[in-house]
Amino acid sequence: MYIKKILIIVFLLGAVGMGAFAWYVYDTAFTGNTAFNNKEAHVYIPTNASINNVIDELEPLLKDAKSFRTIADQKQYSENIKPGHFIIKKGMTNNDIVNTLRSRNIPINVKFNNQERLEDLAGHIANQIEADSISLLKAMTDPEFLKEVDLDKETGLSMYIPNTYEFYWNSAAETFRDRMKTEYERFWNESRTQKAKKLNLSKEQVMALASIVQKETAKVDERPRVAGVYINRLKVGMLLQADPTVIYALKRESGDYNQIIKRVLYADLELDSPYNTYKYAGVPPGPITMPDISSIDAVLNPEKHDYYYFVADVTNFGYHKFAKNLAQHNVNKAEYVRWVNKQGLKR
Repeated sequence: MYIKKILIIVFLLGAVGMGAFAWYVYDTAFTGNTAFNNKEAHVYIPTNASINNVIDELEPLLKDAKSFRTIADQKQYSENIKPGHFIIKKGMTNNDIVNTLRSRNIPINVKFNNQERLEDLAGHIANQIEADSISLLKAMTDPEFLKEVDLDKETGLSMYIPNTYEFYWNSAAETFRDRMKTEYERFWNESRTQKAKKLNLSKEQVMALASIVQKETAKVDERPRVAGVYINRLKVGMLLQADPTVIYALKRESGDYNQIIKRVLYADLELDSPYNTYKYAGVPPGPITMPDISSIDAVLNPEKHDYYYFVADVTNFGYHKFAKNLAQHNVNKAEYVRWVNKQGLKR
């Protein structure tokens, strides 16, 4: 009888212990463990991260990081960490969080436009994906790759068409570059290619000319007209004489691409640079900025007119006054110069 009581007590104690352990497991794995008030939080796990790195990233978002570590170890996540961008939702349990980090890498939208150099583009993209600016620039300027796409250091920027693209956050530099190559080839469809040929321009020349149009006017509806001026000049062998190319040449010469030049001086027009379209005929050797799609299509679909000149319209800011001959242009230009002088713009 005594032994039977002991056995019952042992059984009861074991049941209580098992129940406590089961509750601990349930509480650890299946009770909400988030500590933020928003509906969701974004988590970025870098390539080759350790479980300690993951804990450091998650700790501000969790009520109990230790319990998360326990479940991560039990589910063998600690030995098989996946890099990427993950979304943790409010109220998630440790089990939910581990499952999310194991298999739900969410793509992000990568955006870029109007970068003046590949260096600028690399820095801009490095702020959006895991790859750093050095690896991105190295991939973009790789001689073998440029040769493969029939570009060079002057025209390399042409391959990157401004838009919004979906990428995994942990994409490598080469992955980004190769995807842009695919998008570039898709952009230059049969229709655009034929339009370029009809204008006797290569793809690279279209991009370079579009970059000038981009700099000349921020008004999308005016870009076909501005493009038409430059197409007209090319057809008759006139110099493009585009101030933005001089500004770019000045920046390139000084190495200071951050300087702001609001006024081109006569002395600037003497700068010996292939980008100075007051000195060298034809389209410059490469783009002076990354043109929007609207600027590219403006060059491919220029407005047909007889204008050869234009200058900023001081009565309708943002737009320009166009002229068919030099006499009319000089009248328009004089009005602009008077306005500039009145503003006291020296540079």
